Amino acid sequence: MAKFNRILITGAAGALGTVLRENAQHLADTLRLTDIADMGEAKANEEIVQADLGDFNTVLEMTKNVDAVIHLGGMALENTFETILNANIRGFYNLYEACRQNGVKRIVFGSSNHAIGFYEREAMIDSFVPHRPDSLYGVSKAFGEDLARYYWDKFGIETLSIRIGSCFPEPLDRRMLATWLSYRDFIQLCDRGLNTTRVGFTVVYGVSANRENFWNNQQAAFIGYQPQDSAEIYREKVEANSSQPNPNDTAVVYCGGSFPAAGHFEDK
Repeated sequence: MAKFNRILITGAAGALGTVLRENAQHLADTLRLTDIADMGEAKANEEIVQADLGDFNTVLEMTKNVDAVIHLGGMALENTFETILNANIRGFYNLYEACRQNGVKRIVFGSSNHAIGFYEREAMIDSFVPHRPDSLYGVSKAFGEDLARYYWDKFGIETLSIRIGSCFPEPLDRRMLATWLSYRDFIQLCDRGLNTTRVGFTVVYGVSANRENFWNNQQAAFIGYQPQDSAEIYREKVEANSSQPNPNDTAVVYCGGSFPAAGHFEDK
């Protein structure tokens, strides 16, 4: 029997939300799924709520009778400030405040490596370093982690923040040989975030057991995370399909890859 009666998954129409929808039935008796986009018909153990996270009253309603939340909603890439503001900042605040008012005490947050993307790769940072976002998107994820910290310190809402590296069926380029997170390991992280007895406010990196790695993920041992997959099995394929990059290229120097190298999104 699942530990939870009902969990809410935001961003359920997105790539990772879809993966969870298909593989998270063991986490709760009922999955309440929400997204601004269409999610199709509800299955037997699902509830569908199409909603904009920027609307507080809607978020307040959809967090009622929920035991825990996996938050993947919001803009998943760089965009204009107004888009980031509504989806990733206002929407994030609305979720936490609604959870506080409805007594929800556990959240798994899909954060991003772009909250620390301006650290150089060889720094081998851990999850305690100050934020160094590489984009407005990264700024929004840094805000989310700080807001989660605030709601833990002040209201006792526990959050596991997962700084997702590159979560795809397989690594797509040479950078992802270090940052890749398999779907199986992503699901395990969500499971540990919900089922670890106490997480308080914890930040971990969402990466598999890759031979190359930019980050010290020792904090993940605290929740019992044991990655099952590695990008190494794809190395030959990836290297055959890509040239050796210039080591002084901005996209190579920094953890965030192409994000630090890109200009300001709103510049013409």
